[in-house]
Amino acid sequence: MTGEKVKKCLWLFWINLFIGTFTFGGGYIVVPMINKYFVWKKRLFSKEELLSMAAIAQSTPGAIAVNLSALAGHRTAGMAGVVCSCLGAIIPPLVILSIITVWYDAFSSNTAVEAVLRGMQAGVAALIVDIVVDMWQMILRRKSALLNALVPGAFLASFIFHANVAAILAVCCLLSLWHVRKTLGRRAG
Repeated sequence: MTGEKVKKCLWLFWINLFIGTFTFGGGYIVVPMINKYFVWKKRLFSKEELLSMAAIAQSTPGAIAVNLSALAGHRTAGMAGVVCSCLGAIIPPLVILSIITVWYDAFSSNTAVEAVLRGMQAGVAALIVDIVVDMWQMILRRKSALLNALVPGAFLASFIFHANVAAILAVCCLLSLWHVRKTLGRRAG
């Protein structure tokens, strides 16, 4: 490995360690942090690429935060970047959960901890709404009636009709594949 690649890998480890330590609330919470450090500060890839990676990370098995860290690491430094990013991303939750497990009773009955967690829920909700709006804007730029209809359709299927999330994802994937095939067929013909 070259010196530049070693620097990138060390940076990937430390930035993912930092992100993993200070982001709570689920996988999509890492998106704004990755946006801040990878897109704005280092300009390693675009916001559109980040949103595409977030969609892939969400649709693959495993924790979204780790999947997204792996994709960002691969985009930045190849397979070495994947390893460094994943190690940095999984160490903080392992340590934090190990500590909480040992003192679970003290944490679960502490009103101050409960208040902090409730406050964090509000912040997490705002960040998730921000990510959804960014993804929705990216979809709207495609100017496709089908893609524009999928988002509210998936919302209605989930929240109104309580459809199985896996079934909703499968239908959206199939419709998207059909749309791409139809679009490519028109361009070729």
